[in-house]
Order: sequence, then structure tokens, then C-alpha cells
Amino acid sequence: MNSDSDNYCGQNRITTALLLAAGTGSRLYPLTKNVPKCLTLVNDKSILERLIKNLKSQGFKRLVIVTGHEQECIMNYLGEKSGNIRIEYVHSPLYKTTNNIYSLWMARNIINEPFVLFESDLVLNSSLLDEMVYPDRMAIARMQPWLNGTTVSVNKTNMVTEFQKGTTESYTDIRYKTVNIYSFSLLSWQAIIKCLNRYIEAGSVNCYYEIVFSEMVDNKSLLFESVSFDHKPWYEIDTIKDLAKAELLFPSETKKLANVENAIA
Repeated sequence: MNSDSDNYCGQNRITTALLLAAGTGSRLYPLTKNVPKCLTLVNDKSILERLIKNLKSQGFKRLVIVTGHEQECIMNYLGEKSGNIRIEYVHSPLYKTTNNIYSLWMARNIINEPFVLFESDLVLNSSLLDEMVYPDRMAIARMQPWLNGTTVSVNKTNMVTEFQKGTTESYTDIRYKTVNIYSFSLLSWQAIIKCLNRYIEAGSVNCYYEIVFSEMVDNKSLLFESVSFDHKPWYEIDTIKDLAKAELLFPSETKKLANVENAIA
């Protein structure tokens, strides 16, 4: 059996994560009336609990969380440590009037190493992160009729070549949905900060960070290797309907046991 040190070897393996959890989660209301979105329960476990479990299984040592709506709930739930993971917080006081570009910008002074970026609405199988713990990668999934949001094009070497806004236009090439998990080298992060500074200084605080990534991919100042998430379950939870679908993909331990017993019977 391999030891933990064997599992987590690799010179470039990332051990820092950034979670953007400042938003109000308005589309999940009333579940998010008094708690942040990341504490929404998917069957018996919250989105945050599932993420922490995944980070531990991948050997992460540091988690920085950008908070906003009901930040005390997250801080009371996690404290300053969870197992071997050190937890740090950055509060975004303008969370009600800004978007995730501002939340990412808020982390510019606290992170000075390679990291993996997560949104607070994702549940996923831990093994999907196996290829995301190395720098300058982007999680993607092949576009399906029920998916929406930002898409990207990928070339034959699995490099992301272009971001697209929206999915209603007709197209001939294969489009891939962004899963909103990204990894960055320190050099990439430093370049991103410069671009973020320009947008924030111009007052563009209510847009998405994809606008920055798109610009940088276009001018080749940022390179992403794509990582397919098509082979294992994941789900982005924005609405009550999304939550119901996610609960089918990630059943509770009780439901799993019941399914096994029914299969045996």
C-alpha cells in the first residue's frame, strides 16, 4: 500500500485552494436566506463539507475563502483548521454589489503561490481533481443541451483556444462548458492580478472573471490545458432544480445502503 507521501508526490503539485464564497446565492432562496450558498445541503452533506473532504483526499494544506453573505456561518463551521488544512478568510465588504471578478481580486494579497480556484456551488467526485492539482489547467465538460454559461474551444493538444459568451448561437466546432475550477502557476497568477487591477480600477466590479481569462487567452498571456470532467459525476448548483438533480447524482449514505440492500434482495 502506498503511503500518503507517495500519493501526494510531485514537484509541481498544488496544495493551496481558493474558494469564492461571497455571493448571496439568491437563486437558491429561501435556502440561502440565513446561510451562505456553500452550506446548502446536498442530501446529508453541505457543498462545503464535500469540498473539504475532496481537498483532504488530494493532500491540500491551505484553503483561502473569500466570504461575504453570512460569513460568520462559514467561520463558525470551519474555524481556522480542518484536519491538516489551514483555513484563512478574506471578507469582501462589497459582496452585494460586486461579482466574482471582485472576489478573485480580493485574494491578490493573501495568495502568493500556485493554487486551485473553486466556486462555492460545485459538487464533484474527488478523483476529478487528480489532474487539476497541477498548474495552469481548466476543468471542462462537453457541452450538452441542458448546460448553459460560458463555453470554450479546445485544440487537438487539449489547450484552450477561446472563450465564448453564451450558448445560443449556432456553431460548428465542439464547445465545452467551463466547470469553474482552474489551477494557476505563480507566474500566471501574477499576470492575472495585473489584468484584474486594470478592470477594478476602471470600475468593472460587477462582471465575471472569465472576461479576464478570455482576454488573456486571446493575447496568449495565459495558457490553459483542458481537463475533461465528462467521466465522473459533478454538478453546478445555482437553483432549487439544480439541487434536486445534484442529489440524484450524489445520494446520501443512507440511500446508498438502501440501494445495495435492494440489489442484494
